[in-house]
Amino acid sequence: MSGKHKIGISIGDVNGIGLEIILKTLAESKIYDYCVPIVYGHTKVASFYKRSININELSFTVINHAAETHGKDHKKPFMINCWENDVKIEPGIANSEVGKYAFLSLERATADLVKGDISALITAPINKDTIQSEDFNFPGHTEYLQERDGAAGSLMFMVSDTLRVGIVTGHIPVAKVAESITAEKIVGKLKLMEASLRNDFWIRKPKIAVLGLNPHAGDNGLIGEEEKTIIVPAIEEARNHNILAFGPFAADGFFANGTYLQFDAVLAMYHDQGLIPFKQIAFESGVNFTAGLNFVRTSPDHGTAYDIAGKNLASEVSFREAIFTALHIVKNRKENIELNENPLKFTKLSRDRD
Repeated sequence: MSGKHKIGISIGDVNGIGLEIILKTLAESKIYDYCVPIVYGHTKVASFYKRSININELSFTVINHAAETHGKDHKKPFMINCWENDVKIEPGIANSEVGKYAFLSLERATADLVKGDISALITAPINKDTIQSEDFNFPGHTEYLQERDGAAGSLMFMVSDTLRVGIVTGHIPVAKVAESITAEKIVGKLKLMEASLRNDFWIRKPKIAVLGLNPHAGDNGLIGEEEKTIIVPAIEEARNHNILAFGPFAADGFFANGTYLQFDAVLAMYHDQGLIPFKQIAFESGVNFTAGLNFVRTSPDHGTAYDIAGKNLASEVSFREAIFTALHIVKNRKENIELNENPLKFTKLSRDRD
């Protein structure tokens, strides 16, 4: 087999736009110059969407295990069928019945990821409600993958060429955000972010901006104490660990006046504080990366988009970027291992990247 990496793809919610953006991406021949895509789903579901978006020329080679790509045509995608029964597909409909197929796809792909049979996993969007079951009781992909990895922590890290945003509290209700923020948690996320910037993105001395929780970053305690009692001490503690963290910054002005361009990444306190500006600035090119894990997982920066599902309107740009971001991170991690084994290579590689 060639030296190209095997990239696993979970199909997400079959009633959403997942299969559409997957098929549109895999219909581009250049993708096979860089990786070997393996889709975890079912050929019948793929066929439904191939017809609906008129990509009938794309065909899959069906395999039972990731190792079976050896010796086969690498100019077309592979499919691992993850179930046997027929699926009733209703584009645009939230349905708990199809939620189980999203989990079966994710479960099989993650198992191969953990074993090292694939180099990275790209996840199409799930419906976080309909996927819930006895086997999946998590707020989303991030928390599920962290448990499967056995990692002590992880970071939801939204990345693009111009902006990288990490989140402290993730998928929790807004009413619980303030009580969930602690200096220890902020420092932990900053450590994960700084390590990822160095190891996954090869930024030698990353500068990280930390946002405040309250409007105007609390106005020196006038409209909130969290900045003074939690966030500032966390930034000081992070700097004691040689992390170049700055702030806290008021979120609105920070993004509106372009201050984010002066930093390598931004740590937001809660989901919408970070994701709304990120999607406004980098929606087409943005990628969701789960930092802090032993394996590489990325996804597009959008959801199931039921309103346009099955209408051939979904853009595959973010999904395609998720594949190339994953490949970039896999390459960087591999080079880090090589550098640890041969430190003399560092000077040349560092010069090439600067």
